[in-house]
Amino acid sequence: MSLSFRPNRRSVLKAGMGLTLAGAGLPAAATPAVAAVAAGQRGTPLCDQAGDSASQQGLGSSDLGIPYYREHDGSWGYVFGDAWTGTRQSGDYIGSPVMLNQADFDASGATPISFTWAQPTGGRAGQLFDYRHDTDNGHGFEVSRIPNDCVEFGGRTYIQYTSVAVWGPPAGYDGSLMSGVAYSDDYGVTWNDYDYHWAGDTQGTNQSLYGMWSFAGIDPDGWLYIFSKRWNGTHRNTADGGAIQLFRIRPDDFRAGDFGAQQNWAHLGGSWQWTTAAPPSVILTGHNTGEFSVKRIGGTYCMSYFDVDMGAICTRTAPRPDALWSVPVPQITALTVPNLYGGYIHPGSASATSLTLLVSQWNGTLGQPYRVLQFDGINP
Repeated sequence: MSLSFRPNRRSVLKAGMGLTLAGAGLPAAATPAVAAVAAGQRGTPLCDQAGDSASQQGLGSSDLGIPYYREHDGSWGYVFGDAWTGTRQSGDYIGSPVMLNQADFDASGATPISFTWAQPTGGRAGQLFDYRHDTDNGHGFEVSRIPNDCVEFGGRTYIQYTSVAVWGPPAGYDGSLMSGVAYSDDYGVTWNDYDYHWAGDTQGTNQSLYGMWSFAGIDPDGWLYIFSKRWNGTHRNTADGGAIQLFRIRPDDFRAGDFGAQQNWAHLGGSWQWTTAAPPSVILTGHNTGEFSVKRIGGTYCMSYFDVDMGAICTRTAPRPDALWSVPVPQITALTVPNLYGGYIHPGSASATSLTLLVSQWNGTLGQPYRVLQFDGINP
């Protein structure tokens, strides 16, 4: 596969609202779906606006804005992908990932998210990881490292990321180099990479189900639950199929980088069970999906994901990570927010029936909005 072709950061996305939600038996709405918000923000831009709180921290335009709880001091962090100092991808290129922080989050949505300081220096936004773009950093050629989720527990912060080898892979290829987990013991200032990486497309493992992760959090039972899927951050992976798997690991084993200690949720011997004797089984399939997010909110597990084929952010719920999930509900569509993707659940959401989602918008063209939008009151 040639690695020389590098298209725009994101492709133009389809609305596709006449399609059916695969595997769920739920037809698309006959009338245009709109954001199911009762109160709060309804698409408030959090960056890409001159003079906004992001620009005051040195970040002009970016996407993702993955939220996580900074348990050591009760503040909130937001992890962005490829970022620029100016609006609409102008000014200097900062890199990826990039982090902005917030002292207090208003779960009611009465006031929008406002950033109060940046990492890694606490002054101006900068790239968190120490690597170079568009080169070989010792693992093979990579364009950028894109964050998929972030979590903090036990005094350590973790970001799971995908290293992208090519943004425009041929049909049936995911275009990744590898995926990995980086950690910080000073809450985001300096970062190290675990030695173990999950091989991607150009390392010989196309369509690895460990490409993109979402940390659902540490359950009261003491396990850290993690959902993962194939890399489809380009939204062009035609073989993605919406497949998601589930595994869990003890927090101490995760901290030690003993990823082999994970237990897998697998269909084995005619029944579903937690096991180390088999790899995780696929728990959900459907349309091709992009970014996804799973969080435990008030005792309910909530899932949000970008349905590439529909052009919609959909949500589902389950009482437990290993329980049956509800049918998907389209919440925010390309008819409401053109060229949308992402859809990350804020772990500080008001309740499991009033979620805050962070949605990205970009149509693949320089000079167009490249930003993160806040939606509150989403009832999955």
